[in-house]
Amino acid sequence: MAKHQPTAPELEVLKLLWNTQPRTGKEIHQVLTALYGWTYSSTRKTLERMSDKNFVRTSTRGNKNLYYAELQKVPTLAAFASDFARRVLEIDTPLPVNFFSDSHLINEDELAELEGLLQQVPTTKSKQGGAA
Repeated sequence: MAKHQPTAPELEVLKLLWNTQPRTGKEIHQVLTALYGWTYSSTRKTLERMSDKNFVRTSTRGNKNLYYAELQKVPTLAAFASDFARRVLEIDTPLPVNFFSDSHLINEDELAELEGLLQQVPTTKSKQGGAA
């Protein structure tokens, strides 16, 4: 997993790329402008930062930059879900995989991989006995 989790716009870019890659900056921008009302320079800067963080890889074909996801989908989603469960919901145990069963983002094979990753998440619950 990456040193830092992607921001919400960066996650949108990754979801696009996990679905179909490579994509051009223009294709990515069309989605981000619909979601966030961004100018092309905002999209370009986000893609540059994602490249600096090794979240995406860039290649050039003619006069177009092509973008590829460098972060793997399932480990990234597992980290996001676990972080949300821990920080927001204060759940200290692994999430059940059926939480993701209706997701349009992951398939059956990825669900099995996700289940394994979710079970590996360390718990923060105190192992000491005694009342609080």
